[in-house]
Amino acid sequence: MIRKGLTYLMLAAFAAFTLAPLLWMVLVSLRPAGSELPTFPALVEGVCCGAFHWENYAYVLGFRELPVARFAWNSVVVTCGVVGFQLVLCSTAAYAFARIPFPGRGPLFAVFLLTMMIPSQAMIVPLFLVVKELGWLNTYAGLIIPYPYLSTAFGTFLLRQFFAAVPKALDDAARIDGCGHFGVFRHVILPSSKPALATIAAFAFIWTWTDFYWPLLSTSSVRMRTLEVGLSVFKHAYGMTNWPLQMTAAVMVTTPVLVMFLLLQRFFVRGVVMSGIKG
Repeated sequence: MIRKGLTYLMLAAFAAFTLAPLLWMVLVSLRPAGSELPTFPALVEGVCCGAFHWENYAYVLGFRELPVARFAWNSVVVTCGVVGFQLVLCSTAAYAFARIPFPGRGPLFAVFLLTMMIPSQAMIVPLFLVVKELGWLNTYAGLIIPYPYLSTAFGTFLLRQFFAAVPKALDDAARIDGCGHFGVFRHVILPSSKPALATIAAFAFIWTWTDFYWPLLSTSSVRMRTLEVGLSVFKHAYGMTNWPLQMTAAVMVTTPVLVMFLLLQRFFVRGVVMSGIKG
């Protein structure tokens, strides 16, 4: 009993240590705009008084010098596009490797996995040149279609492992009912693989929403910036001294990632665990 209590105490302490920076960021974002970076007693006093300045969020979204609302919309469009492409490409490729026998499937999959060893930074220059030649700079197509993480083999590997664990008797039952490969994929494999699909969606969302490098290189106009890149300019608007507004911008970037992870947490854990059941 004592050991269990100590374990929970350590977990609680670790959770508090992890959440402390996020809580500090939120509390600072609710202080008066232009105020100095608060000390801990001043922060506690502000919480006790309940003097929260929610207008900071409306001010940042309506900031005249920068179209922050446009940045947020760009991030939503790009992230949803990348997540959609990731799910379609990875799931179809994984189905082929897991369910369709063809000559050289094993060696081809091994070579496919070797691409995971190529760092995304090594693909930046070729991707940029391709996007430039296609005339996709400063467009949603240039931000979504050649996105570095679309070419990763990790999602295909994870889904292939999960698809391989689905009983093949279900495929045979579906074929008796007249289903082809697409019918089996749609009616059998995908409904049975929701945890793995949610895991891929969570990874793609987090990677894309928080990515800075590719949106910075592939866009030059302000209106095509994503939230991560656009708000990096916002911090210079006040000489890097307006901490409440800077923390407000940081909260706006971080919140969607936390919400997505919390919504998909149970699928996320189950998908990662079950994808290793059968190789």
